[in-house]
Amino acid sequence: MKNNSPLDCSKLKTYSIKDRQSKVNIKDFSSPWQKGGLFSDFLSTLPSILAGNDLRDVISAISLAAKNNKEVCFAMGGHVIKTGMNPIIIDLMKKNILTLIAMNGSGIIHDLETAMVGQTSEDVAISIGDGSFGMARETSSFLNQAIQNAKQTAIGLGKAVGDLILKENLDFKHLSLTATGADLDLPITVHVAMGTDIIHMHPDFDAGACGAASHFDFKLFASRIARLEKGVFINAGSAVILPEVFLKAVTLVRNLGYTLNDFTTLNLDFIRHYRPMTNVVNRPTLGKGKGFSLVGHHEILIPLIAAGVIEQL
Repeated sequence: MKNNSPLDCSKLKTYSIKDRQSKVNIKDFSSPWQKGGLFSDFLSTLPSILAGNDLRDVISAISLAAKNNKEVCFAMGGHVIKTGMNPIIIDLMKKNILTLIAMNGSGIIHDLETAMVGQTSEDVAISIGDGSFGMARETSSFLNQAIQNAKQTAIGLGKAVGDLILKENLDFKHLSLTATGADLDLPITVHVAMGTDIIHMHPDFDAGACGAASHFDFKLFASRIARLEKGVFINAGSAVILPEVFLKAVTLVRNLGYTLNDFTTLNLDFIRHYRPMTNVVNRPTLGKGKGFSLVGHHEILIPLIAAGVIEQL
Protein backbone atom coordinates (compact mmCIF):
# COMPACT_ATOMS: atom_id res chain seq x y z
CA MET A 1 0.00 0.00 0.00
CA LYS A 2 1.30 3.47 -0.87
CA ASN A 3 1.99 5.88 2.01
CA ASN A 4 1.37 9.43 0.83
CA SER A 5 1.79 11.03 4.25
CA PRO A 6 4.44 13.76 4.66
CA LEU A 7 7.56 13.01 6.72
CA ASP A 8 7.12 13.53 10.46
CA CYS A 9 9.86 15.92 11.65
CA SER A 10 8.59 16.28 15.23
CA LYS A 11 11.44 14.18 16.70
CA LEU A 12 14.21 16.12 14.95
CA LYS A 13 17.35 16.43 17.11
CA THR A 14 18.80 19.96 17.44
CA TYR A 15 21.68 21.65 19.22
CA SER A 16 22.60 25.18 20.28
CA ILE A 17 24.38 27.31 17.69
CA LYS A 18 26.60 28.49 20.57
CA ASP A 19 28.04 24.96 20.79
CA ARG A 20 28.63 24.59 17.05
CA GLN A 21 32.03 25.08 15.42
CA SER A 22 31.78 27.66 12.60
CA LYS A 23 34.28 28.45 9.89
CA VAL A 24 33.53 32.17 9.77
CA ASN A 25 33.79 34.53 12.73
CA ILE A 26 33.21 38.28 12.84
CA LYS A 27 36.79 38.73 14.07
CA ASP A 28 37.85 37.67 10.56
CA PHE A 29 35.63 40.20 8.79
CA SER A 30 36.97 43.04 6.68
CA SER A 31 36.98 46.62 7.93
CA PRO A 32 36.07 49.80 6.04
CA TRP A 33 38.77 51.90 4.42
CA GLN A 34 39.77 55.08 6.22
CA LYS A 35 40.68 57.99 3.99
CA GLY A 36 44.38 58.87 4.03
CA GLY A 37 45.56 55.42 5.14
CA LEU A 38 48.70 53.61 4.04
CA PHE A 39 48.89 50.64 1.69
CA SER A 40 49.78 48.42 4.65
CA ASP A 41 46.55 49.62 6.28
CA PHE A 42 44.64 48.52 3.19
CA LEU A 43 46.07 45.00 3.42
CA SER A 44 45.03 44.82 7.06
CA THR A 45 41.43 45.68 6.11
CA LEU A 46 41.10 42.56 3.97
CA PRO A 47 39.16 39.73 5.60
CA SER A 48 41.11 36.92 7.23
CA ILE A 49 39.15 34.52 5.05
CA LEU A 50 40.13 32.53 1.92
CA ALA A 51 42.02 34.71 -0.61
CA GLY A 52 42.36 37.53 1.91
CA ASN A 53 44.57 35.27 4.01
CA ASP A 54 46.29 33.80 0.96
CA LEU A 55 47.28 37.21 -0.39
CA ARG A 56 48.90 38.22 2.89
CA ASP A 57 50.61 34.82 3.21
CA VAL A 58 52.03 35.10 -0.31
CA ILE A 59 53.32 38.63 0.35
CA SER A 60 54.93 37.45 3.60
CA ALA A 61 56.54 34.41 1.93
CA ILE A 62 58.07 36.54 -0.86
CA SER A 63 59.23 39.18 1.63
CA LEU A 64 60.82 36.60 3.92
CA ALA A 65 62.61 34.92 1.02
CA ALA A 66 63.93 38.28 -0.21
CA LYS A 67 65.10 39.27 3.28
CA ASN A 68 66.99 35.99 3.61
CA ASN A 69 68.50 36.17 0.10
CA LYS A 70 66.57 33.12 -1.07
CA GLU A 71 65.34 32.49 -4.60
CA VAL A 72 62.18 34.22 -5.78
CA CYS A 73 61.62 32.89 -9.30
CA PHE A 74 59.02 34.50 -11.56
CA ALA A 75 57.80 32.39 -14.49
CA MET A 76 55.40 33.99 -16.94
CA GLY A 77 53.47 33.75 -20.15
CA GLY A 78 53.59 36.52 -22.72
CA HIS A 79 50.23 37.84 -21.51
CA VAL A 80 51.96 39.35 -18.48
CA ILE A 81 53.90 41.69 -20.78
CA LYS A 82 50.74 42.48 -22.74
CA THR A 83 49.00 43.63 -19.56
CA GLY A 84 51.70 46.24 -18.98
CA MET A 85 53.55 44.58 -16.12
CA ASN A 86 57.16 45.13 -17.28
CA PRO A 87 57.74 48.24 -15.12
CA ILE A 88 56.53 46.38 -12.01
CA ILE A 89 58.68 43.32 -12.71
CA ILE A 90 61.74 45.41 -13.58
CA ASP A 91 61.38 47.32 -10.31
CA LEU A 92 61.35 44.03 -8.37
CA MET A 93 64.42 42.89 -10.32
CA LYS A 94 66.30 46.08 -9.47
CA LYS A 95 65.29 45.78 -5.81
CA ASN A 96 66.86 42.28 -5.68
CA ILE A 97 63.49 40.71 -4.91
CA LEU A 98 63.14 38.61 -8.06
CA THR A 99 66.16 36.40 -8.77
CA LEU A 100 65.06 34.71 -12.01
CA ILE A 101 62.63 35.52 -14.81
CA ALA A 102 61.46 32.61 -16.97
CA MET A 103 59.19 32.99 -19.99
CA ASN A 104 57.82 31.01 -22.89
CA GLY A 105 58.79 31.78 -26.48
CA SER A 106 56.17 34.49 -26.90
CA GLY A 107 57.75 36.43 -24.05
CA ILE A 108 60.81 37.48 -26.05
CA ILE A 109 58.58 38.56 -28.95
CA HIS A 110 56.50 40.93 -26.82
CA ASP A 111 59.54 42.03 -24.82
CA LEU A 112 61.50 42.88 -27.97
CA GLU A 113 58.63 44.71 -29.66
CA THR A 114 58.11 46.75 -26.51
CA ALA A 115 61.80 47.69 -26.47
CA MET A 116 61.95 48.35 -30.22
CA VAL A 117 58.80 50.35 -30.99
CA GLY A 118 56.99 50.79 -27.67
CA GLN A 119 54.04 48.63 -28.70
CA THR A 120 53.19 44.95 -29.17
CA SER A 121 50.37 42.39 -29.60
CA GLU A 122 48.96 42.53 -33.10
CA ASP A 123 45.24 42.05 -33.76
CA VAL A 124 45.15 38.39 -34.82
CA ALA A 125 41.46 38.50 -35.72
CA ILE A 126 42.23 41.09 -38.39
CA SER A 127 45.46 39.63 -39.76
CA ILE A 128 44.78 35.88 -39.72
CA GLY A 129 42.31 36.09 -42.62
CA ASP A 130 44.83 37.25 -45.23
CA GLY A 131 47.81 35.34 -43.84
CA SER A 132 49.67 38.42 -42.60
CA PHE A 133 49.61 37.38 -38.93
CA GLY A 134 53.12 37.06 -37.54
CA MET A 135 54.89 38.42 -40.60
CA ALA A 136 56.53 41.52 -39.08
CA ARG A 137 60.04 41.72 -40.61
CA GLU A 138 61.82 43.51 -37.78
CA THR A 139 60.64 41.17 -35.03
CA SER A 140 61.74 38.04 -36.87
CA SER A 141 65.02 39.49 -38.12
CA PHE A 142 66.10 40.76 -34.71
CA LEU A 143 65.23 37.61 -32.77
CA ASN A 144 66.77 35.32 -35.35
CA GLN A 145 69.96 37.36 -35.10
CA ALA A 146 69.85 36.90 -31.33
CA ILE A 147 69.47 33.15 -31.86
CA GLN A 148 72.55 33.13 -34.08
CA ASN A 149 74.45 35.13 -31.44
CA ALA A 150 73.47 32.54 -28.85
CA LYS A 151 74.78 29.80 -31.12
CA GLN A 152 78.10 31.55 -31.72
CA THR A 153 78.74 32.42 -28.07
CA ALA A 154 77.12 29.35 -26.43
CA ILE A 155 74.78 31.34 -24.21
CA GLY A 156 71.09 31.11 -23.43
CA LEU A 157 68.32 32.64 -25.48
CA GLY A 158 67.19 35.11 -22.83
CA LYS A 159 70.65 36.60 -22.41
CA ALA A 160 71.22 36.71 -26.17
CA VAL A 161 68.06 38.77 -26.70
CA GLY A 162 68.85 41.10 -23.80
CA ASP A 163 72.44 41.61 -24.93
CA LEU A 164 71.35 42.49 -28.46
CA ILE A 165 68.71 44.95 -27.26
CA LEU A 166 71.40 46.72 -25.23
CA LYS A 167 73.92 46.60 -28.08
CA GLU A 168 71.42 48.09 -30.54
CA ASN A 169 70.41 50.66 -27.91
CA LEU A 170 66.71 50.27 -28.67
CA ASP A 171 64.56 53.27 -27.82
CA PHE A 172 62.60 51.60 -25.03
CA LYS A 173 65.24 49.23 -23.69
CA HIS A 174 64.50 50.47 -20.16
CA LEU A 175 61.15 48.65 -20.41
CA SER A 176 62.66 45.34 -21.54
CA LEU A 177 62.86 42.41 -19.14
CA THR A 178 65.62 40.69 -21.11
CA ALA A 179 67.71 43.87 -21.41
CA THR A 180 67.30 44.58 -17.70
CA GLY A 181 68.33 41.02 -16.92
CA ALA A 182 71.42 41.34 -19.11
CA ASP A 183 72.30 44.66 -17.48
CA LEU A 184 71.84 43.32 -13.94
CA ASP A 185 73.36 39.89 -14.71
CA LEU A 186 70.08 38.38 -13.56
CA PRO A 187 69.09 35.22 -15.45
CA ILE A 188 66.26 35.45 -17.97
CA THR A 189 65.41 32.00 -19.31
CA VAL A 190 63.30 31.32 -22.39
CA HIS A 191 61.52 28.00 -22.89
CA VAL A 192 60.47 27.50 -26.50
CA ALA A 193 57.93 25.03 -27.90
CA MET A 194 58.64 24.64 -31.61
CA GLY A 195 55.88 25.87 -33.88
CA THR A 196 54.19 28.05 -31.29
CA ASP A 197 55.84 31.42 -32.04
CA ILE A 198 55.61 33.68 -35.08
CA ILE A 199 59.37 33.67 -35.75
CA HIS A 200 59.26 29.90 -36.35
CA MET A 201 57.49 30.56 -39.67
CA HIS A 202 60.23 32.75 -41.14
CA PRO A 203 62.84 31.30 -43.54
CA ASP A 204 65.86 32.54 -41.56
CA PHE A 205 64.75 30.73 -38.37
CA ASP A 206 67.37 28.23 -37.15
CA ALA A 207 65.44 25.62 -35.18
CA GLY A 208 68.57 23.80 -34.05
CA ALA A 209 70.22 26.93 -32.70
CA CYS A 210 67.01 28.03 -31.01
CA GLY A 211 66.55 24.62 -29.42
CA ALA A 212 70.13 24.55 -28.14
CA ALA A 213 69.81 28.04 -26.64
CA SER A 214 66.50 27.17 -25.01
CA HIS A 215 67.95 23.94 -23.60
CA PHE A 216 70.83 25.97 -22.16
CA ASP A 217 68.19 28.12 -20.48
CA PHE A 218 66.44 25.04 -19.09
CA LYS A 219 69.64 24.01 -17.33
CA LEU A 220 70.15 27.57 -16.10
CA PHE A 221 66.55 27.56 -14.83
CA ALA A 222 67.17 24.24 -13.07
CA SER A 223 70.26 25.65 -11.36
CA ARG A 224 68.02 28.21 -9.64
CA ILE A 225 65.37 25.64 -8.77
CA ALA A 226 68.19 23.67 -7.10
CA ARG A 227 68.45 26.63 -4.66
CA LEU A 228 64.70 27.09 -4.16
CA GLU A 229 64.63 25.69 -0.59
CA LYS A 230 62.96 28.36 1.63
CA GLY A 231 62.28 30.35 -1.53
CA VAL A 232 59.26 31.10 -3.71
CA PHE A 233 58.29 30.05 -7.24
CA ILE A 234 55.62 32.09 -9.03
CA ASN A 235 53.86 31.08 -12.23
CA ALA A 236 51.91 33.91 -13.85
CA GLY A 237 49.80 33.21 -16.89
CA SER A 238 51.53 30.15 -18.34
CA ALA A 239 48.94 27.40 -18.63
CA VAL A 240 51.20 24.64 -19.99
CA ILE A 241 54.86 25.39 -20.83
CA LEU A 242 56.26 26.81 -17.59
CA PRO A 243 54.36 24.42 -15.27
CA GLU A 244 55.81 21.51 -17.26
CA VAL A 245 59.31 23.01 -17.24
CA PHE A 246 59.08 23.61 -13.48
CA LEU A 247 57.97 20.05 -12.72
CA LYS A 248 60.85 18.60 -14.76
CA ALA A 249 63.36 20.90 -13.05
CA VAL A 250 62.04 19.87 -9.63
CA THR A 251 62.49 16.15 -10.30
CA LEU A 252 65.89 16.78 -11.94
CA VAL A 253 67.39 18.61 -8.97
CA ARG A 254 65.93 16.15 -6.48
CA ASN A 255 67.40 13.30 -8.52
CA LEU A 256 70.79 15.02 -8.34
CA GLY A 257 70.58 15.16 -4.55
CA TYR A 258 69.61 18.78 -3.89
CA THR A 259 67.38 19.49 -0.91
CA LEU A 260 64.04 20.80 -2.13
CA ASN A 261 61.28 20.22 0.41
CA ASP A 262 60.28 23.48 2.08
CA PHE A 263 59.32 26.22 -0.36
CA THR A 264 56.30 28.20 -1.50
CA THR A 265 54.64 28.17 -4.91
CA LEU A 266 52.07 30.58 -6.30
CA ASN A 267 49.95 30.44 -9.45
CA LEU A 268 48.42 33.67 -10.76
CA ASP A 269 45.81 33.61 -13.51
CA PHE A 270 42.26 34.71 -14.20
CA ILE A 271 41.05 31.09 -14.36
CA ARG A 272 42.31 27.86 -12.82
CA HIS A 273 44.05 25.54 -15.28
CA TYR A 274 44.88 21.87 -14.68
CA ARG A 275 48.65 21.95 -15.17
CA PRO A 276 49.47 24.99 -13.02
CA MET A 277 47.33 23.65 -10.19
CA THR A 278 48.86 20.18 -10.47
CA ASN A 279 52.46 20.90 -11.48
CA VAL A 280 53.03 24.14 -9.54
CA VAL A 281 50.60 24.38 -6.63
CA ASN A 282 50.04 20.77 -5.57
CA ARG A 283 52.55 18.08 -6.60
CA PRO A 284 55.92 19.77 -5.97
CA THR A 285 54.93 21.11 -2.54
CA LEU A 286 53.79 17.79 -1.05
CA GLY A 287 55.40 17.57 2.37
CA LYS A 288 56.69 20.77 3.97
CA GLY A 289 55.96 23.08 1.05
CA LYS A 290 52.90 25.24 0.53
CA GLY A 291 51.13 26.10 -2.71
CA PHE A 292 48.76 28.99 -3.39
CA SER A 293 46.48 29.93 -6.25
CA LEU A 294 45.17 33.46 -6.59
CA VAL A 295 42.57 33.94 -9.30
CA GLY A 296 42.40 37.36 -10.88
CA HIS A 297 43.79 39.68 -13.52
CA HIS A 298 47.56 40.11 -13.78
CA GLU A 299 47.19 43.85 -14.13
CA ILE A 300 45.65 43.95 -10.64
CA LEU A 301 47.22 41.05 -8.72
CA ILE A 302 50.87 41.61 -9.71
CA PRO A 303 51.00 45.32 -8.70
CA LEU A 304 49.06 44.46 -5.53
CA ILE A 305 51.52 41.76 -4.47
CA ALA A 306 54.53 43.85 -5.48
CA ALA A 307 53.34 46.80 -3.42
CA GLY A 308 52.73 44.56 -0.41
CA VAL A 309 56.24 43.07 -0.64
CA ILE A 310 57.88 46.48 -1.01
CA GLU A 311 55.97 47.75 2.03
CA GLN A 312 57.05 44.74 4.14
CA LEU A 313 60.68 45.13 3.11
